[in-house]
Amino acid sequence: MILTLNQLLETDLRGKTVVFETDTVYGLGCLLADKDAVRRIYEIKNREAVKPMAILAANIAQVAPLVIDFTPAEAVAKKYWPGALTLVLPKSSLVPDYVTSGLSTVGIRIPGSPVAIAILERFGPMVVTSLNLSHEPAILSWADAARYDGVADYLVPGPDLHGVASTVYDPIAKRTLRQGAVTISG
Repeated sequence: MILTLNQLLETDLRGKTVVFETDTVYGLGCLLADKDAVRRIYEIKNREAVKPMAILAANIAQVAPLVIDFTPAEAVAKKYWPGALTLVLPKSSLVPDYVTSGLSTVGIRIPGSPVAIAILERFGPMVVTSLNLSHEPAILSWADAARYDGVADYLVPGPDLHGVASTVYDPIAKRTLRQGAVTISG
């Protein structure tokens, strides 16, 4: 079902998946503690269960409780957030294993999209991955995203995007795990 942003913000997302723009690509997301909805994302994407999902958050206050220690990431987060940088850190007990495929770390980012931030401020940190089938290119156009109407529960219309996937960076090892839109310097 296609909803405006305001309609989505008034909707109960429990058990539901939602497509919305981020600052990079269209995302497919759900509530963090919603095991059934996370499972649906894996099914929609035809994604292998061994591939962890990332979490998007609206601000550092939402991020901090999800990781054991945010200190190693503070400088790089201050420099590049909000933006296309996913930081990988040891997760806290608030992050379920079904989100991280049993890994002890989690990828988290604060997107630079006002639409995404509004959704995350309203619903809290969410499990979000790129909207696409696994091993296929991420979806950048609203026309392509709209094809998921009836597959995902809710879709929020947006513009065509021109983003590059986020860079994935481990601030503890000081290592780029996937080069994307952001180049880490220093």
